[in-house]
Amino acid sequence: MKKFIETLKNCWKVEDLRMRLLITILFVAIYRFGSFVVLPGINPANLEKLQQQTAGGLMSLLDMFSGGAFSNASIFALGIMPYISASIVMQLVAIAVPSFQKMQREGESGRKKIMQYTRYLTVAILLFQAPSYLMNLKMQSPGALASGLSWSEFLIPATIILAAGSMFILWLGERITDKGVGNGISLIIMIGIIARLPQSFIQEVGSRFTAITGGGLVMFIAEVLILYAVVCAAILLVQGTRKVPVQYAKKLVGNTQYGGARQYIPLKLFAANVMPIIFAQALMFIPLAIVQYSSDNLGWFARSLLDNSSLLYNVVYVILIVAFTYFYTAITLNPTQMAEDMKRNNGFIPGVKPGRDTANYIEEIMSRLTLPGSLFIAFIAIMPALAGLLNVQQGFAQFFGGTSLLILVGVVIDTLQQIESHLMMRHYDGLLNSGRTRPHMNGVSAY
Repeated sequence: MKKFIETLKNCWKVEDLRMRLLITILFVAIYRFGSFVVLPGINPANLEKLQQQTAGGLMSLLDMFSGGAFSNASIFALGIMPYISASIVMQLVAIAVPSFQKMQREGESGRKKIMQYTRYLTVAILLFQAPSYLMNLKMQSPGALASGLSWSEFLIPATIILAAGSMFILWLGERITDKGVGNGISLIIMIGIIARLPQSFIQEVGSRFTAITGGGLVMFIAEVLILYAVVCAAILLVQGTRKVPVQYAKKLVGNTQYGGARQYIPLKLFAANVMPIIFAQALMFIPLAIVQYSSDNLGWFARSLLDNSSLLYNVVYVILIVAFTYFYTAITLNPTQMAEDMKRNNGFIPGVKPGRDTANYIEEIMSRLTLPGSLFIAFIAIMPALAGLLNVQQGFAQFFGGTSLLILVGVVIDTLQQIESHLMMRHYDGLLNSGRTRPHMNGVSAY
């Protein structure tokens, strides 16, 4: 605690860091304030059914990522998720389409072009999602619209407001990245998730100490210990790497002799990071988009796919995560290219011939790492459902794993790393100089 207070004092002493922290806090406060600004023409007192709908299942995840703005019918109801979806699509396009691959190799100018295309795609997604959200709002809370105003008159201006609200959140995130601390988009998602933590924690404590079968203090302590273990596992996932040794014979400048400097091929145990979970989660939202607005009389299969605690949902979820882990690892790591680069630099793996044998060896190692890594990621992803089996309240169970926990851990590590770098430049000790997060601080962003 003493070290933490001392670090806060050091942060305040550094003028540039102090301004960045204040700017970050200001923009985050603006985002949280906007989450409670209701759409013009909507009576917030008549949103009970919408709030009940977002209390469980996949809709609760949508509401969590928007920081509660979804259930409040806020101007920020769609949140930043349309931009995340557009970013994922553009990442896949940049891998599959040659013209976008060339654009990526252009450096900063190419990155700006891709960002511009991502914004255009975000607007297109918003123009589709905003009317869908309003249709759902009409079905769940038909009396929420102010008297004298028809839904047909309300649809177009509300769509524009929702789209503008999400683009404003994107602008806030970019300003945080430029002027503040951390990745702004990731930080906004984290703030939306963590906004529910105090309320969920209080509800969980109350359920454990008031219900007859709640388990009392013993079960609550067990929950905390399990949560701590899962957080440690998430840190391992975010930072876990494995290195394969490789001997590089580097030619000395101005000399014909060679030096044997041992270097490493960095093969990460979790090379895909959280991307398989995000891809799988995006696909699991498709049944929600198809059946949510069609009928209330859904069959067992459809209801199971809409319930993130059901057995069918989690089995399909695990299969998708494992498949996407292999897919994403395959398109981001090319063993043949790695073997050619090593051969070009006079490098080799001890005991393995250069060329095709080296590529096969690297591919074999990648396969051995990918399977346990994908199963570990899948285990973290379904932890909220497993926590539900222990009668953990659904709101609190979301913090036991899944995308929410990985985002929280990744963003916190990334933000602390940036604060640490500012302090170290001024010869101040930071928060990470003795912790487990010190080595390999390759923090993960939310997308």
